[in-house]
Amino acid sequence: MKKDADNGLSGWLPRLRAGRAMQYLLVLAGSVLIVDAVVGDKGVLQMLKKRQDSQRLVQELAAARQRNAQLLHQIDRIKHDPDAVEEMARRKLRLIKPGEKLFIIRDAPPADERPGDK
Repeated sequence: MKKDADNGLSGWLPRLRAGRAMQYLLVLAGSVLIVDAVVGDKGVLQMLKKRQDSQRLVQELAAARQRNAQLLHQIDRIKHDPDAVEEMARRKLRLIKPGEKLFIIRDAPPADERPGDK
């Protein structure tokens, strides 16, 4: 056995252990990097959440733009169409002209809730 130790086998075992320790260290470091890439501040999960938030904001922006266009149309109509002002006063404020008679029908839904009234 002494002869085997002289041939360099005694130095082989510590190098094998050092190599195995290096492999474990690399696997641990790789695992930490993968976990950080998935759940870290700039990880995949955070990126997916930001993408969903972005899509939600785009939808909200589209809805706001559509509402803005409706309001601009309504403003233009009020500015240029006197009948629109009268219609709005009748509908919103429930006003009537002098000499008109108001009939209240209790079983019917209010004019604002009737389909096709807009």
